[in-house]
Amino acid sequence: MNLLSVEKLGKNFGERILFENLSFGLSKGDKMALIANNGTGKSSMLKILSGDDIADSGKVVFRNECKISYLSQDVTFNNDITINELINSAHNKISLLVKAYEQAVYNNSDIPTSYSEKLVEDLTAEMDKNNAWDYQRRSKQILSKFNINDFSQKVGILSGGQKKRLALALLLLENADILLLDEPTNHLDITMIEWLEKYLQQQNITLLMVTHDRYFLERVCNHIIELEAGNLYHHKGNYAYFLEKRSERESNFDVEIAKAQKLMKKELEWIRRSPKARTTKSKARIDNFNKIKLKATSKRITKELNIDVKMDRIGGKILELKNIKKSYDSLIILDGFDYTFKKGERIGILGKNGVGKSTFLNIITGLEKVDSGKINLGETINYGYFTQLGLEIDEERRVIQILKDIAEFIVMSDGKKVSASQLLEHFMFTPEMQFTQVKRLSGGERRRLHLLTVLMKNPNFLILDEPTNDLDLLTLTKLEEFLLQYKGCLILVSHDRFFMDKLTEHLFVFKGNGIIEDYYCSYSEYRAQEIKEEKEFKKIQHLEKENSKLQSQRKKLSFNEKYEYDNLEKELVDLENERKKLECDIQNINISTEKMIEISTRLGVLVNMIDEKELRWLELDEKNNIYE
Repeated sequence: MNLLSVEKLGKNFGERILFENLSFGLSKGDKMALIANNGTGKSSMLKILSGDDIADSGKVVFRNECKISYLSQDVTFNNDITINELINSAHNKISLLVKAYEQAVYNNSDIPTSYSEKLVEDLTAEMDKNNAWDYQRRSKQILSKFNINDFSQKVGILSGGQKKRLALALLLLENADILLLDEPTNHLDITMIEWLEKYLQQQNITLLMVTHDRYFLERVCNHIIELEAGNLYHHKGNYAYFLEKRSERESNFDVEIAKAQKLMKKELEWIRRSPKARTTKSKARIDNFNKIKLKATSKRITKELNIDVKMDRIGGKILELKNIKKSYDSLIILDGFDYTFKKGERIGILGKNGVGKSTFLNIITGLEKVDSGKINLGETINYGYFTQLGLEIDEERRVIQILKDIAEFIVMSDGKKVSASQLLEHFMFTPEMQFTQVKRLSGGERRRLHLLTVLMKNPNFLILDEPTNDLDLLTLTKLEEFLLQYKGCLILVSHDRFFMDKLTEHLFVFKGNGIIEDYYCSYSEYRAQEIKEEKEFKKIQHLEKENSKLQSQRKKLSFNEKYEYDNLEKELVDLENERKKLECDIQNINISTEKMIEISTRLGVLVNMIDEKELRWLELDEKNNIYE
């Protein structure tokens, strides 16, 4: 039975159709992802399902009492309250339930009535249903997983990333029947992404999400719905299964078009030969020809991101950092960092939020000064810096104007000149979209435009700080293809593990407190080694804890143990002497069968007795020696 049913849903954005006639269902336990290009209304669909927006057509049906929790890309809170006040405020449904229960119990204890008793009974059932009894403990436990530990600080001083993590933690606490997640991995560091990934895998949670994180898609989702050219395709499987089926569908589509084109050619010849007078049969054939023609000419035009700009020549000297130090009060970012960049290097930067990754990039590009040390920059270096801040431009201006402010045209790698308008089309901005005001662009479209303004300057040293946020999968794939061919130096900061794996071969890992470790490997290889070391460390800790526990439990030999210990030595000597005698007796060639069986049986008993008593003696001897 579906928790959610969507029937013929449609939404427009001005004169632009985002989607129409979309129908699908969501059952309990489904972990579904919505995949589509940017600008097709993925976020709008989630807003409609959450109740934050209204569809232009169609309907959304939820099963009775189905609870929805929605995580938007843009999180808003009351900045004047503390995190602790937020946890206990009306923002959280569970918090409201706890308050209602406490108030009902208080009222019932004062003057009990049948109504107040029934209310307490009903709210108790709701508390059970929502697992709300230990809400305070669970809230602080989950918040700590997202590195939120100071509950007295005001929400207003939190960064955008911290607010996103706070919103995600509060959403998980609500125990909703359906989670609607819009880019949940944005602003999370890799450790948090992996924790969230594991949490969603293990919990019997029903969710519908939009995400560009392909490892996340692969490991969490069991359903994928794809929106393409106004059609919705449903794939019951993970991301790898989706890619396989999409490839099959596109191949089949191409075969169908090829057949239709051959048939159209044949029918076209008949039409040209046929007389002007048309019979009913002829008219039917002509109508059928028009259908074939529509099919034959319906080949999908895939708007591809084709980036192939000419890169400035890069000289022998690139960038040298010598004994660089940088700190903010007690926060140490760099503590004597040394490195000389080489031609064509592809470096990935890892580290938790707040350890100084963006500061490091700003130092390299000269946007921030160092406390001490020396930076030697090659004369031919031309930076292209894609920042998290995005474009700072007049929102009223049109897309084409933004590019023309930089250059009317750009030289491609083959020497051809491409106009700003043509380059925008390469970046999947249609002629109509090029005259759209910037304020009307989606988050992904803005970042695509920002990326284009960076690449238009022909950089030979490219720095990308979280470039994958808000980009759709098509854009990501094409950007990866470009970066794989890019000959200049590349520094990449990204929480997208797939993106990092594909593009980097060398890692700077920011550990905090000025410590930066250097690894020549892929992200997955680094992470596998890190997990192995974490397991070994935990194993050592466990053994040390167990040994410490065992040592604390040990005591000196008691009087009885001392008596047993002394007698065991004598008993073992006697048993060994008896064993040796019996072994000699059994070698006698004149021994009878009955006697041999008797001696063998006794020898078996003796061996067991000696083994048991030796083990006990060793145990007591170790205990006696430790405390002597």
